[in-house]
Amino acid sequence: MKFKNHTDVLEFILVGLMDDPELQPFIFSLFLCMYMVTILGNLLIILAVSSDSHLHTPMYFFLSSLSFTDICISTTTIPKMLVNVQSQDYSITYTGCLIQIPFSLTFIGLENCLLAVMAYDRYVAICQPLRYRIILSPYFCVLLVLLSLLISTLHALLHTLMVLQLYFCTNMEIPHFFCELAQIIKLACSNNFINTFLIYSAGNVFFGVPIVGIIFSYTKIVISILRISSIGGRYKAFSTCGSHLFVVSLFYGSGLGVYLSSAFTKSSAKNAVASVMYVVIPQMINPFIYSLRNREMKIALRHLISGKPLVCLCHCI
Repeated sequence: MKFKNHTDVLEFILVGLMDDPELQPFIFSLFLCMYMVTILGNLLIILAVSSDSHLHTPMYFFLSSLSFTDICISTTTIPKMLVNVQSQDYSITYTGCLIQIPFSLTFIGLENCLLAVMAYDRYVAICQPLRYRIILSPYFCVLLVLLSLLISTLHALLHTLMVLQLYFCTNMEIPHFFCELAQIIKLACSNNFINTFLIYSAGNVFFGVPIVGIIFSYTKIVISILRISSIGGRYKAFSTCGSHLFVVSLFYGSGLGVYLSSAFTKSSAKNAVASVMYVVIPQMINPFIYSLRNREMKIALRHLISGKPLVCLCHCI
């Protein structure tokens, strides 16, 4: 099939969170601070893991990959919004929108896959600890991340190529601060049935399979933990999963909030706020979750920030 652009539209207008001009300085400052915290927090996680040999394990390799993905998600959406607020020009070119869609879908999809991979990592560590290093070899870990990236990219390209078939005519206002796929499709003057069908069908499979994998992994983990006789042993085993469970709940919980918001409300402000909870807040909070709940990460970050030699007696699972 030959994909061809069927529109004369030159630009879209991003109207999300832009209703009240008096709030624009506050919104700019707030998003700038959140973006800087996101970049700094996730970058510190990556540097801490790479600089401490005690953290060169599959769990922390996947955590570094998640931090890099969080940086990419925020960088794909927030800088453009900051430029729009600062310049009081809320437009984005048609080409720019088509570039933003696949990148945002790719990195959000990659985070979705990485969370499932991290659940599998915890499953192997707790249920098959003696084979942990054998199963999750460095080669296999890299392969899992690359496979997740490939699947996410293909999923994003599928939707982007289908958007190229749509025709846009009059209403070019997007009720979000970035080019969200579902909102772009709603603006089309041509028949968008196939695009809508793909969002729900491919989206349900793409996000549903990792969710099922996470549930399966933690079901096995809970069964394995209940077999441990000592309460201290149970707590120690389950404590290694606490941070990941928190991040999973935040990511999918905010995603469900976006879905419900778009389905049951027509308010552009509420839809935009829901999207902020999905593509901004989790990426900013993730580093704090892992650093505050993880002793090894605290030690690595302390030595990284202080510049002292890394002398860590801890041992990761």
